[in-house]
Amino acid sequence: MQGPHAHDFLTLVHVVRGTCTYQVDGQVWRLAEGDAFVIAPGAVVDHAAETSTPPGELWSVVFPAEAVAPASWQDHPLLAPFVGRHRGGGQRIGVPPADRAAWRARLVDLDDELTRRRDGHAEAARAHLTLLLVALGRLVDDVPAESGDPLLAAVFAVVEERFAGRLSLRDVAAAVGLTPGHLTTVVRRGTGRTVQQWITERRMREARRLLVSTDLPVAEVGARVGYPDPGYFARRFRAAHGVGAATWRAGSGTP
Repeated sequence: MQGPHAHDFLTLVHVVRGTCTYQVDGQVWRLAEGDAFVIAPGAVVDHAAETSTPPGELWSVVFPAEAVAPASWQDHPLLAPFVGRHRGGGQRIGVPPADRAAWRARLVDLDDELTRRRDGHAEAARAHLTLLLVALGRLVDDVPAESGDPLLAAVFAVVEERFAGRLSLRDVAAAVGLTPGHLTTVVRRGTGRTVQQWITERRMREARRLLVSTDLPVAEVGARVGYPDPGYFARRFRAAHGVGAATWRAGSGTP
């Protein structure tokens, strides 16, 4: 896909040889040999360039949650650690040189199953996807606490389910059975962010997706992500991105 776009599944890019550049949620990532790069669902992505001389080798794998198990991505134990990262929609993870041949072999085997489609290929492909996620998870030494804490998982489930409507710290606290003060302490300690910051980040991610993938008026985009007041949405978007929503859309190459 050419130009800025967004999708609702997690994507893994692995650079076996050469270099490439991605822009994710406005941040430029320059990837080199051995990098594994995870793009979270909902992030706005623009694949800028990759090595052409000498030829590079780049693998890209998508992970819709149902391809690994019957669960949504935000609740899936293997997918959740790479979703909603506090650093934004992209995460770079270095594959150690000693492990790179095995990583490439996994990708080649997955491609073979999906290309040849022999009996049992769906089950085999699912197994390869699961093994890739396990290998990826083992390389991450700073996965935020929300991925393994049931309380934080519940908080993020509430945010995911209700971010598009009226939602405040008090609402989330009531939903998970804590006082607002206690919840603030737990979430800040576990993630380095407040509940309101997570709500805003989720809304802004959806706003970026709608601005890129639809021609909805800016005010309608705001209403769909929980900001029925166009002026307030405009102020929140500008505070988060440094420019207004219409300017951001135009700069992203959307008609």
